This record gives sequence, C-alpha cells and structure tokens, in this order.
Amino acid sequence: MELFDVYPLYPIEPVKALGSKLWDKNGTEYLDLYGGHAVISIGHSHPTYVERVTTQLQKIGFYSNAVENSLQKELALKMGQISGYYDYSLFLCSTGAEANENALKLASFHTGRKKIIAVENAFHGRTSGAVAATHNPKIIAPFNADHEVEFVPMNDLDALELAFDDEVAGFIVEGIQGVAGLYTPSNKFLKKAQSLCEEHKAIFILDEVQSGSGRTGKFFAHQHANIRPDIVTLAKGMGNGFPVACVFISPKIEPWHGMLGTTFGGNHLACTAALAVLEVISKEELMKNAKDLGEYAMQQLSEIDQVKEVRGKGLMIGAEFNFPIADLRKKLLFEHKIFTGSAANKNTLRLLPSLAVTKAELDQFFEALKLELNK
Repeated sequence: MELFDVYPLYPIEPVKALGSKLWDKNGTEYLDLYGGHAVISIGHSHPTYVERVTTQLQKIGFYSNAVENSLQKELALKMGQISGYYDYSLFLCSTGAEANENALKLASFHTGRKKIIAVENAFHGRTSGAVAATHNPKIIAPFNADHEVEFVPMNDLDALELAFDDEVAGFIVEGIQGVAGLYTPSNKFLKKAQSLCEEHKAIFILDEVQSGSGRTGKFFAHQHANIRPDIVTLAKGMGNGFPVACVFISPKIEPWHGMLGTTFGGNHLACTAALAVLEVISKEELMKNAKDLGEYAMQQLSEIDQVKEVRGKGLMIGAEFNFPIADLRKKLLFEHKIFTGSAANKNTLRLLPSLAVTKAELDQFFEALKLELNK
C-alpha cells in the first residue's frame, strides 16, 4: 500500500528538532520559521513540554470521555485564566476543523436556524460544515452540508449588514485569515458583526485556530479589537504538535447531554500537552516576545523595496512581494536551509515561527532574504 497522494512534498525528512531548529536524516540543520502552519508555539521539544508529556504517558495516555478526567478541569481553569474568558465553558476536541464544525452546530442548536454568514476567502477546515463555510472554489462544498452559507467581503460593513436577517444562526470570521494571506478584519468590522449578532440573536463565532495561543501578542487576535464573541475556536499552537483543539462557549448557550461528542478530545495526553504550552507561554512571557519580535520583523520587512505590503500581527506575518514567491521560498529552503510558508495569494510569504524565536534567528532569515532579493 502507498500513501494517498494529496500533498506535494519537499525531499526533506526532519528527524530531530529543538527550539526553532530542525535536523533532517542527513544531519543538515534548518531554521524553522513556519512551525507546521503555526502549530509549534513554544518551540520544538521544549524541555517542560517533553517532561510533562512523557511523565503523563507513563501513567495513562487515553481513556474515554465516559469517565472523569481532572486534567480537563485543570485545563479549563487555566484557559479561562490566561484568556480572560473565566465564565465561558470549554469543549475539547482534536482538530481546528472539528472545533469549527462544533461551533457551527452550536449556533444552529441555540438559534434553531441554519443560515451562516462567513467572510470571503475564509478557510475554516475540511469537515462538512467547515468546508461549506470556506470560500474556496477549489474545494467543492459537500452535498450534505447542514448550513446555508452567505459570504461577505472582508471589512465591507454595508455588505455585512445586508447579509443579516432573523434567519441567521451565526457569523464566523477568522481572527486573522491565515491561508488567504494574513488579511485582518478591522475593529469596526468586528464590532459591527458583534452588534448585528446581538440585534438578530445570532451567534458570533471567532475562528482563532491559527491566530490564537498568544501568536499575535494577545492570547486571541480578536482581543486587539476589544470584542467578546459568543464562541471562540482554538487548535494548532494549543498543543505544540499534539492534536488538540477546543471551543470556548458563552454561558448563554446551554449544554445538554449528547449535544456534542468526540472520541479523542480531551484525552489525558492532549490535556497535558495543552497545559504544558500554557505554562511555558506564561512563565517565559512568550506573548510579549511575540509582540516585540513581531513588530521588529514587520518593520524589517517594510523596509525592503520588493515588499508591496506587510500584514498580520505579532508573529503571524504575511509579506506580499511584487512577484510570485515560489522560487524565493525554494531558494530560502534549499540554499539557506530556512522554512517559510506561502498563502493562496501566490505573492505572499508567510512567517509563523515559534513564539520563542530569537532576534538572532530572525536576523538570519533577513540576511538570507536580502541576499536572494539582491542577486
């Protein structure tokens, strides 16, 4: 049997990692400024993370949600403390797509409606409901999607207001659009959405799957806008590589047994990984590091002539060049041994490093970037 060939692969096989560094099977060292789509939040193989996960594995790694698991309660408490969402409830699952699928279900359950408003060029995952709310012509909406979805342009207040009526179950938006190219909803757009959701008794959903866990300098990207959605979804950097995700749920949404379900969500290892991440983010002040080094990186990029626009916040950065960047990324990877990312906009280079990345590591990237651009 062979693997189902849906991913183009670089001929590089990492076998060891530490901090922002990777080593392939030949012993070649790489600088990782992409972190597997913003998954590596506290750095590869962080000693606190490794110790907590390996210790837990020697006790129990998994049992079903049919029994009590005090690690889930500890994680809910710590999540409330670090995020400020003390009075919300936490539903644990395994992936960002699963989190968004459950968020859409909750909106429908709570309102009794099926219409969803989403933003153009959104990407919310690959489950049935998440794909239906994803604006991408290359992904065919599934025939069994439960939701009627209307898309509105990012930051278009008039289009947003026209889309709302009393049939809307919810509005979903990314804290920062990752796949699309680091486009950020404006504070006015987010506040307008919150107001319209309140007016029409709809559920306001913030997809922070990629932009959460402190990546933007605050725990959630939407907190820069001083808003408070009804539901927030989180994954990727939450587990630093371990599959774990969650949904923050407003107290106005009442749970009932059987309302949501998951097999692996909130297992012992997943909770331990997430708790280790929160501990390191807090103790090492990684949100401050994300803010400070994000500002430094964006300033450096803005001074490069070939960069048309710099977008994002903290260490979630997109640099749009005045040419397609595929060849540039290959040169950075194969000649300078630096991993970076791209976006649906083929001119945009994405940087999603560990929140513990150093200025020296960023300078290594800028030196290589300028060398290639000046050839």
